[in-house]
Amino acid sequence: MSELKSYAVWDVGTRWFHWINALSVIALVAAGFVILNAGDLGISNAGKVTLKTFHVWIGYVFALNLLWRIVWAFFGNRYARWRAFLPGGKKYFHALRSYVAAFVAGSPEQYLGHNPAGRLGIVVLFLLLTIQVITGLILAGTDLFYLPIGHWIAQWVAAPDIAPDSLVPYEPGMYDAAAYESMRAFRKPIVLVHLYNFYVLIVVVVMHVAAVIITEVREGGSIISAMFTGRKIISGRPVDDDSRSLD
Repeated sequence: MSELKSYAVWDVGTRWFHWINALSVIALVAAGFVILNAGDLGISNAGKVTLKTFHVWIGYVFALNLLWRIVWAFFGNRYARWRAFLPGGKKYFHALRSYVAAFVAGSPEQYLGHNPAGRLGIVVLFLLLTIQVITGLILAGTDLFYLPIGHWIAQWVAAPDIAPDSLVPYEPGMYDAAAYESMRAFRKPIVLVHLYNFYVLIVVVVMHVAAVIITEVREGGSIISAMFTGRKIISGRPVDDDSRSLD
């Protein structure tokens, strides 16, 4: 029987990002579904503004946390850096084929960091998160006149006798009708991208959770608990072992 060894893998910065991101996504999804169904739920305009304000503030946390992870990919430990989770390089596709073949054969290879298949999933997830952040920040400006573009949107749609900084959401009497319609036309495709990316993101998150659970069962390695403790407990020698294991 192979000896179990404990390896330091996920640093504090990576673990904090993961759980803040998870909680933010849950909160944003919950608020998003209520906003989408506000009419059927009989929510007033004031209620919509409150919900959207909550959604935007959680979105700011979500955006700053994602920015933090991008920066941390330059400074974190070896498993947190770009080269550890971006697919590519001379040996990547060979490693992917080897990993998939071993997994299908029932003798999966163990990795300390992200395995080759997981690296593909992480890149897709990061891309979807980034799209959601960018479109969400634009919509925060066009809907509630929030940062980063709300000031310019307010100047665009304010009626001639209304100070842009005094605009109130859902108060059409304060807007120049033609400018407001132009702004809504500008906003419409961004809304669609944000909405459909939202649905795709939910599917990918569910797939991510399922993949983690399946990998935990098939490979071991305490994958789930490692995101709390930072350490993986693995039998045998991981493929990406740098021989700096700790008992």
